[in-house]
Amino acid sequence: MTSTITGLPDRYRPLDEIGPEERTDSGVIHSWRAKDRILNRDVAIRVHVPGGPPARAWIARALTAGGLATPALAMVYDASEGTGGEAGVAYVVNEWIDGQTLAERLESGPMDERQARTVLRRLAEGVAEAHRVGLAVGGLGPETVVLRPNGLVGLRAVPAAAGSVQEDIAALGALLEYCLTGRTSEGPGPGPVIAAPDLAALVRRARSTEPGARLASAAAMAALLAERPRSHSSVPVRDRDESDSGWLRRLREHREAEQSGARPDATQAVAPVGGAPHRLVPGTLPPVPPAPAHAEPRHAEPQHAEAEDAWLEDDRRDDVWDDDVLAGDDHDDEDDEPRSSTSRRLLVIGLPLAALVVVVLLALWVGNNLLSVSGEVDSPGTTPPAPTSSAPAEDSAAPTSAAAGPVALAGGAVFDPFGDGEPENDDEVPASFDGDPATTWSTLNYRGSADFGNLKPGVGVVYDLGSAQAVGGVTLTTSTPGIAVEVRTGDAPDGELDSFAVAAAGTVDGTAELAFEEPVTTQYVLVWVTGLVPAEDGFAGTLAEVAVTPAG
Repeated sequence: MTSTITGLPDRYRPLDEIGPEERTDSGVIHSWRAKDRILNRDVAIRVHVPGGPPARAWIARALTAGGLATPALAMVYDASEGTGGEAGVAYVVNEWIDGQTLAERLESGPMDERQARTVLRRLAEGVAEAHRVGLAVGGLGPETVVLRPNGLVGLRAVPAAAGSVQEDIAALGALLEYCLTGRTSEGPGPGPVIAAPDLAALVRRARSTEPGARLASAAAMAALLAERPRSHSSVPVRDRDESDSGWLRRLREHREAEQSGARPDATQAVAPVGGAPHRLVPGTLPPVPPAPAHAEPRHAEPQHAEAEDAWLEDDRRDDVWDDDVLAGDDHDDEDDEPRSSTSRRLLVIGLPLAALVVVVLLALWVGNNLLSVSGEVDSPGTTPPAPTSSAPAEDSAAPTSAAAGPVALAGGAVFDPFGDGEPENDDEVPASFDGDPATTWSTLNYRGSADFGNLKPGVGVVYDLGSAQAVGGVTLTTSTPGIAVEVRTGDAPDGELDSFAVAAAGTVDGTAELAFEEPVTTQYVLVWVTGLVPAEDGFAGTLAEVAVTPAG
């Protein structure tokens, strides 16, 4: 088809027709990819037949769209009624958007949640900008939405011949469903299932026709899609007051209760053994089942000790609560008294053995040194060794060993130069250097990738030593074994990441000592987390205890 047949100006030369024709109450719209002969660029040109008054409302909407500047909507370069009046045509010239249409992309399968959120959020932001100036976009479909090569999203047909704000919002909901499942709920049979509950609810609200239930605006949809579902806990928790290291806290509380002579409140215990299991009230200890009259405590203790070891081992290995524990059964019915008995038995046996080993080693060392000196003195023809100043040397070493303890930290703060402004559990930072490994600072929960969901290269905590001091390394403890970290040093607590020089790096499995190759004099030490580990619904990492080792 040539420009003389369509009634287009000679400036535009149609190349090939794209997309299906658009039938409206005022006529039919055909779309072509064309060449702008003057500017020597490809454009998308849409022709309305007939021209004249039936097309004037469409032309007016196109002129309004020409004032928009958003990458999500194709720019409008030109709009006119053309020539020939009602016998001729009207046309709108749009920016030609290169890329893969959404329909072509979804032929290979649905998108993952993160991709779908990104595509629809960017598209909804553009639609919201059009709604802000009173323009309903229309024409939102898989054939007209294009995934640009630079990662952005664009809508080719701007504007459609007709449309409304609520129809645009419903179309965005249908596109979100299509991206997540590869099909829509139109047609017979049950609709597709969306795995993410928040996105499923968003689709229902966008497509709802009830005034009280439907989504208010495209801007609201963009804001909801921009939210990343995160959890402040890095691993599953059993109850509101039990964190990823809850087993440590419960053991510590039990020891404190034993020392003070207090016993758990009997009114907070679960039903007697043999009855239906109940969940414990937060802050209580597992109940003590009554011992049978014929039971012999001497034989029962080893069984309870074995149960205790297995329970603790399960907690250390993956810290994931089984269904029977969530129901309050099995491990929660273990007796607390045998556990404390086991601890006392280990102390009674272990301490004397340790003392004996120390005495034997000291005896061997003293014996070897005395025999060596005696042999040298008694041997004929030998000269007694000259006196040395060993005593002063030992005295000078004493302060060094005393100073070998960790450096006292004056404070700490989250360091997140690549973040989006959201707090990264800032109030938990003091827990990372309070001397208690049961309390932790945790990153937020990131979805999709252990590399912070591919959102940023890392996050960390910068610690203030109070003054410039010679530092030889850092000892790190984590409750999420496997995290990757870098230890960096700097002269200021803020600035760019590159302002902190890397002094050591490694993977922390429980507790790790990261020693510097050379001592560094610094006031600020940055523990920069670069890799997370799997957690509930995503990936996270924790710093349970950070100790800075002085040089020397």
